[in-house]
Amino acid sequence: MRTSYELGRKGEAEAAAFLAQKNYRILEKNYRYRKAEVDLIVQKENTLVAVEIKTRSTAFFGTPALFLKPKQQQRIVEAIDYYVKQNNLDLEVRFDVISIVKHKGTFDIQHIENAFYHF
Repeated sequence: MRTSYELGRKGEAEAAAFLAQKNYRILEKNYRYRKAEVDLIVQKENTLVAVEIKTRSTAFFGTPALFLKPKQQQRIVEAIDYYVKQNNLDLEVRFDVISIVKHKGTFDIQHIENAFYHF
């Protein structure tokens, strides 16, 4: 990977494949609302899940999930609120983070369910 953008896109593809293998249905990729972008919106049974994906080439500075700032969380919550209303959905909503670290050509994936809450 030459750039952080390319690494991020590869991480998003890895995360989508990971969730699909766990029987999550991918509804949206890179969903945008105002200043927010939700990397993945997925559904499993009666739960709608907003997934933020953090990919890094090293965990030297901490796990990638540590880089999700409160303002970004707030924007994701607002985007999902809008998405639920626009699509008239009656589902439980959860906010997950997938933390990915690249190790010698492979990806170490950690799925953190309920990583943050609606506030």
